Amino acid sequence: MLMTKQRRPVIRTLRGWAIHVLNEAGAIRECEEHGWMQDRADPHARERAFDIARRDPPAGVTPDAALAEVRDVLNSIGDTCLECPAD
Repeated sequence: MLMTKQRRPVIRTLRGWAIHVLNEAGAIRECEEHGWMQDRADPHARERAFDIARRDPPAGVTPDAALAEVRDVLNSIGDTCLECPAD
């Protein structure tokens, strides 16, 4: 019987890895219409993302550097889409 292992997506930059971690944890989401990332302002999701960064940083990156990148990416993302009309 052939067994396959689920592979992680290939991440080419530390910023790309941090965006992936935040998205997987549910801390950010993508605007369905325009594709911009939006902060969901969910403290539990943010904490999950920080836990992932601490426990499983990318190869060659220290946990502190991974945490710092997740924080930097999170701080650079707003809570609204830049192209969606304001309500």
